[in-house]
Amino acid sequence: METKSSIYVSGGNEFIGSAIVNILKRDGYDNIVSPGIEPNLYDRASVDGFFAENKPEYVFLTTGKSAGIVGNTKMPADLMMDNLLIACNVIDSAYRHGVKKLFYLASSCCYPKHCSQPMKESDLLTGILEPTSEPYAVAKIAGLKLTQSYKKQYGADFICGISANIFGPDDDFSIEDSHVIGALIRKIHEAKSHDLKEVVIWGTGRPRREFIYVDDLADACVFIMCSYNDIEPINLGCGEDISIYELSLLIKKVIDFNGKIIFDSSKPDGMPVKLLDSYKLKKMGWKPAWPFEKALRETYKGFLQKEK
Repeated sequence: METKSSIYVSGGNEFIGSAIVNILKRDGYDNIVSPGIEPNLYDRASVDGFFAENKPEYVFLTTGKSAGIVGNTKMPADLMMDNLLIACNVIDSAYRHGVKKLFYLASSCCYPKHCSQPMKESDLLTGILEPTSEPYAVAKIAGLKLTQSYKKQYGADFICGISANIFGPDDDFSIEDSHVIGALIRKIHEAKSHDLKEVVIWGTGRPRREFIYVDDLADACVFIMCSYNDIEPINLGCGEDISIYELSLLIKKVIDFNGKIIFDSSKPDGMPVKLLDSYKLKKMGWKPAWPFEKALRETYKGFLQKEK
């Protein structure tokens, strides 16, 4: 990928896409088609017209609807259909309009619920999925398999990365649609603002999760676009996990909340553990730049700015 190459980042004004745009600009890539002229990704004709007019050489397909446990439970059809449509429309148009290389971002939700830890790329489709995120995960798996199929059948240089749980300042902080860090920041901040003595959090607190700061993920995506070509997906993680209980205490510290954290074990936990085996990425020379607590503090600053 040359610095003058034409690059399209789907969702260039959104959470992950905007971080990738920033990393590209940092590294000297100045011919970025987005943000500002995003097609309707749910409409095949709109996407096809966009590719015909703008002729991007490289594509980062990282957008799509996502949610936490609450949203996954309430909107399974929306989550599945939105992600399927985006993957089908963008990947097919990219092939038909001669895109040199496409990067597709999948999620650690794609791995089986009771997967061995840490999760290796070879573990995909070896067991049942976590029920609360199954429709979303199936759609992301379909996108992953679509990139592989275009590579197998047509020789397209399409690759896929699987990310750990993403967080950052521009995240969704709503209770229903956010992921765990966004939801915890919202809950604990509101408890502090209303002088509450306790915060009730879903689940037992025992599940463990791996998190990656959005700027680190964006850097990894650009790194992979420039240096990875295999048909098999590659994990994009930091190599460390933390329990929801420990995470809650750390966010409590960041927010300076003095009340208690209480876990409601009648609510679902989701997958017991989600830790990626990112050996391939590490071996290639990539490593994260952001310490976890520093990234959490930056994320909380972003939340406060949004609240204003």
